[in-house]
Amino acid sequence: MAIQRIGIVGVGAISGIYLKNLTGMFGQRVKVSAVTDLIHERAAKANADYGIPHILKTEDLINSPDVDIVLNITQPQNHYGVALAAVKAGKHVYDEKPLCAKREEAREVMEVAAKNKVRVGGAPDTFLGAGIQTCRKLIDDGWIGRPLAATAFMVGHGHETWHPDPEFYYKTGGGPMFDMGPYYLTALINLLGPITRVCGSAKKGFETRTITSQPHYGEVITVDVPTHIAGVLDFASGAVGTIIMSFDVYSHTLPFIEIYGSEGSLRVPDPNCFGGPVYVRRGFAETWSEIPLLKDFSENSRGIGITDMAEAIAGNRPHRASGELAYHVLDVMHGIHDASASGSYYNVKSACSRPEPRD
Repeated sequence: MAIQRIGIVGVGAISGIYLKNLTGMFGQRVKVSAVTDLIHERAAKANADYGIPHILKTEDLINSPDVDIVLNITQPQNHYGVALAAVKAGKHVYDEKPLCAKREEAREVMEVAAKNKVRVGGAPDTFLGAGIQTCRKLIDDGWIGRPLAATAFMVGHGHETWHPDPEFYYKTGGGPMFDMGPYYLTALINLLGPITRVCGSAKKGFETRTITSQPHYGEVITVDVPTHIAGVLDFASGAVGTIIMSFDVYSHTLPFIEIYGSEGSLRVPDPNCFGGPVYVRRGFAETWSEIPLLKDFSENSRGIGITDMAEAIAGNRPHRASGELAYHVLDVMHGIHDASASGSYYNVKSACSRPEPRD
């Protein structure tokens, strides 16, 4: 099977774990052949630390004969430009989340990719880890019966106290839904299938945020996006979901995700992680029972999604962290915001299949 060569655009904070895993645990399955970043020192450090053969300008990387897949881990508002250039150049592309900031951008990328017979993939790939794959097997094997409902919560107080460059989290393409929603929605779609209709309310808790992390300590961010979103999800399967995404909450006692079935309940681990504890409580059982993880990749395995995509290209099979899945998630996230603005339901225009479980 041919090894797919990966060129990485953007060597910011999240790139470290990609570089570590793609040259380490997945290094026999893919090859990182080139890196680029607007800050040359970052690319030079990646080159030195991980032995990447080439440091190139973005245009040169995208057009390089030594690159088969472009890994696009730029900031959200830049996903479209890089992804579109990649598929126009006949390269496969895998975007960090979200797929693009806007639906129409993502649709164009998908259409050009289809025309040029290349693939689009998208983060997150945490749903391929041991935790959520174990939950998938439990659901598929009938441990909780027929799934009827779900809840999902990601609530905290934002990134300005710890992130070195938090401003983009409060601009277009950011906010709690577009930052963390992809993890939760991707996990839910993997477990329950696609979503057909949504409604919700989206509000901005604070007009400004003051950075207390370095190196931008004391700078004030103008908030341009909603920072507390409450949504309802209607799944094609008939299940109904509730989701809350917030940067306005200091403390809480909420679970990450729970699935409620006709014969019991399932507590799903943090979808921002690959492992985590899995609990089941069947029928009227008095306590929750922890289920041992039934799959591998419980450690931080970021990069498993693009590795699966690379192997799927070589093996001519569908890849799991697909563009269709990432676009469906993007459509649902915008749909919840649209429903809040219009005061009505949004009938989701996109669709996707549940990704195949890992062996």
